[in-house]
Amino acid sequence: MRKAKLKRNTKETNVELSIDLDGSGLSNIETPFGMLSHMLEQISKHSAIDLNVKVAGDVETGSHHVVEDTAIVLGQCIDKALGNRSGIERMADSTVPLDESLSMVAIDLGGRGYHSVEINPSNQMGDFPTDMARHFFETLAVEAKMALHINTIKGKNEHHVIESVFKAFAKTFKKAIKIDEKLNGSIPSTKGKLS
Repeated sequence: MRKAKLKRNTKETNVELSIDLDGSGLSNIETPFGMLSHMLEQISKHSAIDLNVKVAGDVETGSHHVVEDTAIVLGQCIDKALGNRSGIERMADSTVPLDESLSMVAIDLGGRGYHSVEINPSNQMGDFPTDMARHFFETLAVEAKMALHINTIKGKNEHHVIESVFKAFAKTFKKAIKIDEKLNGSIPSTKGKLS
């Protein structure tokens, strides 16, 4: 059962999140920021995981705390749901277009957090600018213990750029968490363990 559920309550935010890696792409997302909710729905839909998220926070300070804490809890849930990561494909990559935008994502669920995130352009877009998208993925990579590489190859529209990144992440994550029957449940590493 590759599921996890966590709560994180601080003076800045309250986050409740549950995940089912073997779901069917169902989601119930409630955050104070429409773009963040929309992007979390993209992750759920395009990676075919079930995701329930309820977030409240100090929106008067902007989106930073809500976005960061959501990424923390999502990453921790991913790590918990993956367990010892036995039998998974582990590594994957995808390139995804959205109109004029094109984004590439590569993931290694090897048990060590690393990130190289290049998201352009950097224009401000409401409550979820590209800089917060970058910070979301950097935080997620650390907490989920994954090596995550993201590069926007091209794009002009801020919304398209961010959405193509989230869709590329989702498609890549779907491949990386897939169970490889040929591994017979073994750890996908010559070391016999991950990290």
